[in-house]
Amino acid sequence: MTLKGVPKSSYSPGEKVYYYCKPGHYQLLFHSTSTYCEENSSWHPIPEGCSRKECTTPQVLNGGILDPNHTLYIGFQFDKEFHFFCDEGYYLRGEKILTCKRSGDKVYWNYDLPKCEKIFCQPPGKIKNGKHTNSWRDIFEYNELVTYSCDPSNGPEEYSLVGDSKLICSGPSTWSTDPPECKVVKCEYPVLENGRLVSGIKEKFYYQAVVLFECLKGFYLHGSNPVFCGENSTWEPEMPTCIKGLKPTRSTKPPVSRYPGYPNPSEFPLYEDFKELDPGIIAVIILTILVGIAVICTCLYKCLRRNKKG
Repeated sequence: MTLKGVPKSSYSPGEKVYYYCKPGHYQLLFHSTSTYCEENSSWHPIPEGCSRKECTTPQVLNGGILDPNHTLYIGFQFDKEFHFFCDEGYYLRGEKILTCKRSGDKVYWNYDLPKCEKIFCQPPGKIKNGKHTNSWRDIFEYNELVTYSCDPSNGPEEYSLVGDSKLICSGPSTWSTDPPECKVVKCEYPVLENGRLVSGIKEKFYYQAVVLFECLKGFYLHGSNPVFCGENSTWEPEMPTCIKGLKPTRSTKPPVSRYPGYPNPSEFPLYEDFKELDPGIIAVIILTILVGIAVICTCLYKCLRRNKKG
């Protein structure tokens, strides 16, 4: 509020002064905009009689509005910022953040009010030598899923599906990932000098085939174990090698399961870690376990005898 007229240096008891609302404000109903000087030479308390004007209340169907300052809701007053959001399955068309502005005595939103529109996707991409489910449809709704598969091969080798087989409509005209590929993926027989295959032995090795190695006596294995047949018809990660001599302390390296395209999220135990354990060490471990069991049994037996005597 602003005082009307020119303020005086002093006022006598009973004198009244009046206020008016500043631009962009309005007088509150049942609130006074005047005060008077009381007999005890103090002003009669006056509450704030004017409030900020508000922008038009937005209607956000399938969405809502947040006050980023987490203040008590007092309407859409000017100089306040508001964040708009949509419910799941809808997206915001327009500006996400709007501010109620003032120009003179008028208030307005700085942008057009946004809308929440339903999410739809166009059909996902077609792939060579393969297809996806519901390929006859022209439009897909939010969270709908399509599954890709490969066609039978006319040649001696079958097609492998490389990439994600299931795609989900996750945003407006947006699928969760790119379409996969259908192609022949075949790796050569894995030959390890001074070593041999111990798991995954087959005649042919297709996409994501996993093999495990061990080295011959007197050699230790260096590199990744297991390896798998990758999308480029190569063994991934790089084939390990067998090095002559005693195995040094193994350095920490990321498991092969973190390698892109690895077929199984579980990590294989390293075969050579078990194979190359010294027989003496194994005997010591077993003996230690047996001694521990014997000590525990003896203690339990003595405790039981004492309880019986008691």
